[in-house]
Formats: sequence, structure tokens, C-alpha cells
Amino acid sequence: MKMKNWLLLIALGFTVIGTVLADENLIQLSQQQIDNLGIKIGKLEPVSHVPLFTAPAKVIVPPSREFIVSTTQAGLIVKMNASVGDKVVKGEVLGLINSPDLLALQSNYLKAVGALKLASATYNRDKTLRKEGVISGRGEQESFSRYNTSTIEVNQARQLLQIAGMPASEMRQLDSTGQLASQVTIRSPIAGRVIERMAVSGTHVDPLTPLYRVANLDELWLEINIPQERIGDIKIGDQVQVENGSAKAEIKLLSQSVNPDNQTILAKAIVIDSPSTIRVGQKATIQIFQTSDANTYKMPDVAIAHHEGKTYIFIKGKDGFKASQVAILGKQAGNSVITGNFTGDEDVAINNASAIKATMLGLGNAE
Repeated sequence: MKMKNWLLLIALGFTVIGTVLADENLIQLSQQQIDNLGIKIGKLEPVSHVPLFTAPAKVIVPPSREFIVSTTQAGLIVKMNASVGDKVVKGEVLGLINSPDLLALQSNYLKAVGALKLASATYNRDKTLRKEGVISGRGEQESFSRYNTSTIEVNQARQLLQIAGMPASEMRQLDSTGQLASQVTIRSPIAGRVIERMAVSGTHVDPLTPLYRVANLDELWLEINIPQERIGDIKIGDQVQVENGSAKAEIKLLSQSVNPDNQTILAKAIVIDSPSTIRVGQKATIQIFQTSDANTYKMPDVAIAHHEGKTYIFIKGKDGFKASQVAILGKQAGNSVITGNFTGDEDVAINNASAIKATMLGLGNAE
């Protein structure tokens, strides 16, 4: 066959399919022909959310659930008990630091306690002497003032020890025995996991030097960079899904400012279904979904045909198929979310739409 005649047949074929698709005429195919073409029949899958677009995201811990564990006193690290990934409980000992500063704080505390005892005894004596008329009221007032000053100094010294990390049990032991402890005990402020270790044993640290980062991973967030031109498409409550994983989230916050470096707007989503496939600090591509008011269905892309700027699926009838025009609302992982003029109960071709189209064009063989 000459090339000119072949091109004419193809052109005539496209004219035929245009008429068939527009008029929804029956595309006659027997069951044997359907089997030969490998066409599978199924139902439309209803969906409630439409995929909008994809965006880059990062898995983070909410600020209220993450803590930096640091030392309050200068000293030498003698022990670091926890490693990255370890599960810890609140109050668990994470490390020990030999600290001369801690010794000085305890010494000052004991001196303040001794001064308070003396001031208390003096004040009680002067109250008695005042009642007996031995001393003046001024002498009693001076004793009371020294007693108040000593009380304040003891409370201050005690609070400095508490800030240094000394627990109540060790404070009571110090009060009862007067024995000084040389080590600062580093404890976990929460139950969670160690997600970063920032120091090693044998090194000298200054006050407020960070040692660990501990986080409660019961709740995770996604930080999503939304292109500013798409910000009008999303709203609080929209659903988010991590690609190549089953993690799902819900948008809870939209920033009111644009990042000048990449012209994106920050959105934060709370992960509501957190599988073991996502980790803190992980970068991922997410897809944002929105609830649709229309009747929407998910169809494989291989079940959809395109012709002259329009989109069709093929509905199974008694003697073949009819083409039904649809609108694609979104795409996700080899599937499209569609809507159209049908009930949703129809039997449809769920693959090989191209073969049905080719058959109508006369470019395929259904035998």
C-alpha cells in the first residue's frame, strides 16, 4: 500500500473515532475480541480526595516535644551513657561530669545552712531576752534581720544546686551528712529517644554546653515548602500523603510570609499515620489532597484515552463499549482522579484503553 493511501486511511480513522467518541456510538467487540486484546473489566473506584500537586517536605519534631540536654556546670565528662537511637525514660541518667564548680556550690550551701542555724539561735535568744527586759527592741530587730538574710541565702544556695541538677534525694543526703558530691548527674528531661549526641567522654565542657538532643517521637510534623503560586489552592485541613510510603498528615498551619530565597510558603502538617518508614530529618516528596464536592473516582491511566483535547473512558455494554467523556481532576502514582456523567456502578475497561482506541481506528487487530 502506498504511503499516501496509508496516511489517508489513518486520517479517515481519526475522523471515525471523533464521530464515535462524540456520539458515544457502540464500539462493537465480542468477548473473544476483548480477551484477545487483554482488556480487563472492573468498577470505578470512588475516592473522596483529589490530588492537587506535589511539594518537597521535611520530617520534624514539634518544638514542644524536643529538648537539648546540656550541662549547667563546667567540668570534665567522665561518662556518656546514651547513644543515638536509644530509648530513654524521664529522669534517666545520661551522663556524669566531674565539676569543681559543683563542689563550690555545695560548700556555699553548707556555709549558708550553718549561718542560718546560728542566726536562728541568736534570734530566739534575743526574743527571750527582750521579753525579760534584758535587751532593747532594737537588738531583737537586728537579730531578726540577720535571721531573714540567712534564710534568703540558704534558699538561694539551694536553688543554685537544683539548677545544677542535684536531685532532691542528694540534697537531703547533703543536709544529713554534709558529704560533698563531685559529679554533676545529667538526666533526661522527658521520655523519648536520643536523636543526636553532641559530646564525648574525656572532654572538658563549659556551662550550658549541649550534650544530647532528646525528642518524644509520638507526634511528628511535616514542614512543606509550597510554591507561592499554589498557596491559593490549599487550605487548613487538607490531606497530605508522603510519596512511596503510607504516611498521612493534615495541614494545620500556613505561614503568612514568603521565603525570599526560594519563593515558597511554609506549611506544617501533623502526621496522623506514622509508619516506621519515616524518620526525623528525612526529606520527602509529598502530595496534597483536597476534599471534592463532586462524585470522583480513581482510574488507572492505562484505562483512559485522549483524543482531540478530550479525555474518555470506555463503559462496557452488552455488545461492546461506549466512550464516556470525563474530566481529570488530579493524578497520583499511575492513576487519575476523574469525574463525569455516570452513576459509578458501570462496568468499565480498566486497562488497554489504547487498544480499544486503536481498534476503532482500524490500527489494531482484535482477532
